Amino acid sequence: MKNTQFAITIAATLAASALIATANDEGPNQKLVGDRVPGEWIDLFNGENLDGWTPKFSGHEVGVNHKNVFRVEDGLLRVVYGEEYGPWDGAFGHLFHEQEFSHYILRVTYRFTGQQAPGGPGWAIRNNGIMFHGQRPEEMEIDQDFPDSIEFQMLGGSGSGDRVTGSLCTPGTDVKIDGELTGRHVTESDGPTFHGDQWVTLELEVRGNDIIRHWADGRVILEYTHPQRNDGTPLESGTISIQAESAPTDFKAIQIKVLDPDAPLIPLEVE
Repeated sequence: MKNTQFAITIAATLAASALIATANDEGPNQKLVGDRVPGEWIDLFNGENLDGWTPKFSGHEVGVNHKNVFRVEDGLLRVVYGEEYGPWDGAFGHLFHEQEFSHYILRVTYRFTGQQAPGGPGWAIRNNGIMFHGQRPEEMEIDQDFPDSIEFQMLGGSGSGDRVTGSLCTPGTDVKIDGELTGRHVTESDGPTFHGDQWVTLELEVRGNDIIRHWADGRVILEYTHPQRNDGTPLESGTISIQAESAPTDFKAIQIKVLDPDAPLIPLEVE
């Protein structure tokens, strides 16, 4: 979708009444907070191609889809590390949407599939994420592994035990939790563990530089405020991107509902 068309759609969304659209979700998450909020869901992924998205891999120029890792197959946006990829070569990748956003709810339906690229980092097994409030790909250094951004982390279970999804990572950034800067790169959520290749739906509530909430199963699993760069510069808005760090991942839907900056916070209790 071209920028002008997208801007018209965003404007219409902000003026919408109580129209509520429900995403097609076959996963275990049925209590979706976004459906309780008036407005129109906009598909960031069109199900057909990568129009509106730009890849950036460490060690490569902007726009190079290294080894065809990001692709669209059977209506899915896929992060693929098949036999043709070969051993992991250290090229961390991100797929950036062309628009920047500030106040919104983001809904992502994904699943982990297959095996990690041979030689991939141990921490990256069944590990992907949505980066937001991020810098643009053109601003990244050629060898930069991750954009300065906030990460809504997605983890898959190992088959036994807990490996919670929906945690926070902060490459080049920081946030406040309970009023204090964390100084941590990873803050674990209170999220569930999802084993196997099942479809999972998570939601992210972003209120500019004020408050950010990670949602799963209709409840807040992590909440924080005042996202900022490591130099203290407040982050009010930024890019949204998908990671590729050696774990095969499928995305069935990536949707956004733009919020009025003056809209009240979503109640924490789900009926």
